[in-house]
Amino acid sequence: MSSRRPDEPVRLTKIYTRGGDRGETSLGDGSRVSKLDPRVAAYGAVDELNSQLGLVLALEDLGGELGDPLRRIQNDLFDVGADLSVPVEGGDERLRVSQDQISELEGLCDRFNEQLPDLKSFVLPGGTEAAARLHVARAVCRRAELVAHQTATATPIDPLVPVYLNRLSDLLFILARCANAGRDEPLWKPGGPEGG
Repeated sequence: MSSRRPDEPVRLTKIYTRGGDRGETSLGDGSRVSKLDPRVAAYGAVDELNSQLGLVLALEDLGGELGDPLRRIQNDLFDVGADLSVPVEGGDERLRVSQDQISELEGLCDRFNEQLPDLKSFVLPGGTEAAARLHVARAVCRRAELVAHQTATATPIDPLVPVYLNRLSDLLFILARCANAGRDEPLWKPGGPEGG
């Protein structure tokens, strides 16, 4: 087996290990916990979110304006998952979400939102395929945020993780609106589409 290069974060030579067959898994610090540990649920929800973004990015006509930031966010979500997988009790500061990552999301929110018309109703999930997929990712992101908050009630986590997820869900909502630009947005109407 060859040694790992310094710029390689990980080298996986075998995918199955049998180590989790009895309902345990390893956290990022090497400690073993039940697969029912809230931290495992939290980084699992983040992994599901990342997979939803992969579905968005699989669209051939997505374009670079939306695709480029989403690819960076996919990478950042690995940092979020790694943060959740390393207990904060030990004072280990590796793999933590940074305020800079949150500020970048806020900058993207501002940049994309200024291109959009003001909202005068609630937006229904749908429209273009890209918008619909982004709305699904937004809903999964909201759930991941709630799982992170729930995890924080059971064990200490980095307080920036739920903040990052909250900003990301806002951005995904804005990007879904951008994906519907140039067409009528599906908007909520009291009493249904016919107005009553």
